[in-house]
Amino acid sequence: ELMTGYTMLRNGGVGNGGQPWMLRWSSRIRLTWLSFTLFIILVFFPLIAHYYLTTIDDADDAGKRIFGPRTGNELCEVKHVQDLCRIRESVSEELLQLEAKRQELNSEIAKLNLKIEACKKSIENAKQDLLQLKNVISQTEHSYKELMAQNQPKLSLPIRLLPDKDDATFPLPKSNRNCRLHNCFDYSRCPLTSGFPVYVYNSDDYPFGSSLDPLIKQAFEATVRTNVYVTENANIACVYIILVGEMQEPVMPKPTELEQQLHSLPYWRTDGHNHLIINLSRKSETQNFIYNISTGRAMIAQSTFYDVQYRPGFDIVVSPLVHAMSEPNFLEIPPQVPVKRKYLFSFQGEKIESLRSSLQEVRSFEEEIEGNAPADYDDRIITTLKAVQDSKLDFVLVEFTCKNQPKASLPTEWALCGERDDRLELLKLSTFALIITPGDTHLVISSGCAMRLFEALEVGAIPVVLGEQVQLPYNDVIRWNEAALIIPKPRITEVHFLLRSISDNDLLAMRRQGRFLWETYFSTSDNVFSTVLAIIRTRIQIPAAPIREETAVEIPHRSGKAAGTDPNMADNGDLDLGPVETEPPYASPKYLRNFTLTAMDIYRNWNSAPGPFHLFPYTPFDPVLPSEAKFLGSGTGFRPIGGGAGGSGKEFQAALGGNVPREQFTVVMLTYEREEVLMNSLERLNGLPYLNKVVVVWNSPKLPSEDLLWPDIGVPIMVVRTEKNSLNNRFLPWDEIETEAILSIDDDAHLRHDEIMFGFRVWREARDRIVGFPGRYHAWDIPHQSWLYNSNYSCELSMVLTGAAFFHKYYAYLYSYVMPQAIRDMVDEYINCEDIAMNFLVSHLTRKPPIKVTSRWTFRCPGCPQALSHDDSHFHERHKCINFFVKVYGYMPLLYTQFRVDSVLFKTRLPHDKTKCFKFI
Repeated sequence: ELMTGYTMLRNGGVGNGGQPWMLRWSSRIRLTWLSFTLFIILVFFPLIAHYYLTTIDDADDAGKRIFGPRTGNELCEVKHVQDLCRIRESVSEELLQLEAKRQELNSEIAKLNLKIEACKKSIENAKQDLLQLKNVISQTEHSYKELMAQNQPKLSLPIRLLPDKDDATFPLPKSNRNCRLHNCFDYSRCPLTSGFPVYVYNSDDYPFGSSLDPLIKQAFEATVRTNVYVTENANIACVYIILVGEMQEPVMPKPTELEQQLHSLPYWRTDGHNHLIINLSRKSETQNFIYNISTGRAMIAQSTFYDVQYRPGFDIVVSPLVHAMSEPNFLEIPPQVPVKRKYLFSFQGEKIESLRSSLQEVRSFEEEIEGNAPADYDDRIITTLKAVQDSKLDFVLVEFTCKNQPKASLPTEWALCGERDDRLELLKLSTFALIITPGDTHLVISSGCAMRLFEALEVGAIPVVLGEQVQLPYNDVIRWNEAALIIPKPRITEVHFLLRSISDNDLLAMRRQGRFLWETYFSTSDNVFSTVLAIIRTRIQIPAAPIREETAVEIPHRSGKAAGTDPNMADNGDLDLGPVETEPPYASPKYLRNFTLTAMDIYRNWNSAPGPFHLFPYTPFDPVLPSEAKFLGSGTGFRPIGGGAGGSGKEFQAALGGNVPREQFTVVMLTYEREEVLMNSLERLNGLPYLNKVVVVWNSPKLPSEDLLWPDIGVPIMVVRTEKNSLNNRFLPWDEIETEAILSIDDDAHLRHDEIMFGFRVWREARDRIVGFPGRYHAWDIPHQSWLYNSNYSCELSMVLTGAAFFHKYYAYLYSYVMPQAIRDMVDEYINCEDIAMNFLVSHLTRKPPIKVTSRWTFRCPGCPQALSHDDSHFHERHKCINFFVKVYGYMPLLYTQFRVDSVLFKTRLPHDKTKCFKFI
């Protein structure tokens, strides 16, 4: 059969039905072979391979085995497996550590839970104790109030009792010429707390008003409108004032008519008590026309008095009103140096015996004088002075006969010669000016003598008054021996010797004091009126009104920007600058005048302070400055003493020490449309110790940007709006400044915190001086005979720029309200020199130079926009300012100094527990 099939296959399957059968057989064989092959591969090949591999692994070279079963350590020898092993071991260790930590934390949590429970119990106990303490405190306060109410009477300001309009119940003196304050003045109208209200009659409402000199009346009315004591409510007034002179001679009323008009004043109250009659006559014909008028108990203020007319301590000797202008023309006033002038002394006058004044036309004065007339020394004076002039020992000029018609004068009075301008030109050439009092010793003061005194003081000629009986203006409150020589007439032969023996220093001191007296009390109508009121107020012991402060109009601004920390500001070495205040800012203690010390304190300041400036800046005629007593040194009794905690180490740095341990300062920063520079400067103040607040004086009419975000530096920032762009605004006494210490700083000044704190410490030891960083000096230009301003580096200085300096707020009042207005006008004109003006003022008052701290000479910040000082015209303007200020003051008040203050061990690193002290170089 097989053969048959084979045969058939060879033959191509030809046969009867062979071909289909072959195909079927062939397919069957292929399937069988395929199944068998697959069976062999799937069954026998794995067995053979396993056997082969097992045989290889059993070879002697065990290190070459690849596929055989291996131990765990052998498997780790493979590189990628080794990494996995290390990870496994690390994870195992971490798991063990975490487990240990978990157990430890569980233990700590358990302990803390126990502590929490204990703290809760302690808090509950503390709350109970606090509640008990509050109850004890409340009970103690209640008991204290009860004890105070039982043992201390209730004190309050007295109720002011206003007398009736016609009240005149106090006893009458035997004669009006015996009037003194105790018997002719009604104190009930002037309580201590009244504020000294003054009512001024309007002269135009009365017939005699049409006879007043228009110039004097206009000047007087302008003064009254600006005086702080004047009130329009006559019912509460303490003093009533009426101006009756100077009268114009052609229309001058008769004495009887004027007397009736005075008695008909609505508040005259039958006898004129608490009234003051002012006569500012400059003419001899009208200087004492009220002599024949019954003035009752009214006080009189004029420049001419007889001894039977003058009531010491009641009437007031005033200076005649020469200048009606608001301020003297300083350009016409000669300088105070050189000390010696062409003439040692001069005198021009003529004595006219035949002249009869209006005084003696009605009443003969000799009829009222008992006893013989005193001897007349005028002939001896004439002989002696002519002999001195003829001796040629000194240049003197004496003329006893006027070249032109002499001015009218009283009998025995030396008449003035020539015009006022001619007399002033002679006095400008005279070191001393002789003033010969009237031969009639009963004439205690005359308008002619007062005029000679006024002119001598005006041009710096030292007055020499011959006649000790004279009553000089305001003689009961001014020490005239510091500005004038008062010599008895019998010593006329010794006058020449006395004048030659006075040293230059004494001459200059007397001339300065005379210049101050003239400027303060004589020069203008405002000064004369204020002086008269101050004398009355002082006599009845009423304190002066506080001086006004400049009201700060705040500009609203947004704050909240976190201030950054400048590396330069924070780099203070190892210095501990002091604590940054965490409590609200505190102001310097206010000085409150004690009513019981009013008279004593004023008398001491008037008459006891040494030097030519003992009346300036604080005088009884100026309003009271809030900090005046502390500034002048008399306020130490009002301060805590002994605040120091030690002289070295960290204790010194941690507290200010000294007599005023608790004190802060105020930064006053002037700016003009430099917002970015201003913001950077404010940020640098962040964290500054002892800083009370920052007052930004916005000197531009354009307000700050609304979207400007101001930095938060930890203290208030007050942005003050000014009325005009003026550098004088830097020194206005803003009411927002509540500290005595002011740090005046420019908006581009770049100072470190340690420098500021060092300057503050130094200022506390020299509160009456300017203490700052950039020093400058003045120099004399010999070729041009003028003063120069110099900013070059130098071994001495005379000024400290107020762009970075400490000064007392007291000087802000003086700069703004007392210093001559001409200086402030110069500052506004040039937009410059305000710092020079402040240095002139302080040196003029203290006669001390400023104090420079540290070796820093400049203080401008790098990269800031250029300031006005970079302009070439800046220095030329400052040259002009210095020369103008010298003319105003009459001399150069700036003083040179080689003194500088640095810290001990300057630039030396010390351990943190050791700190630096001061060293004065």
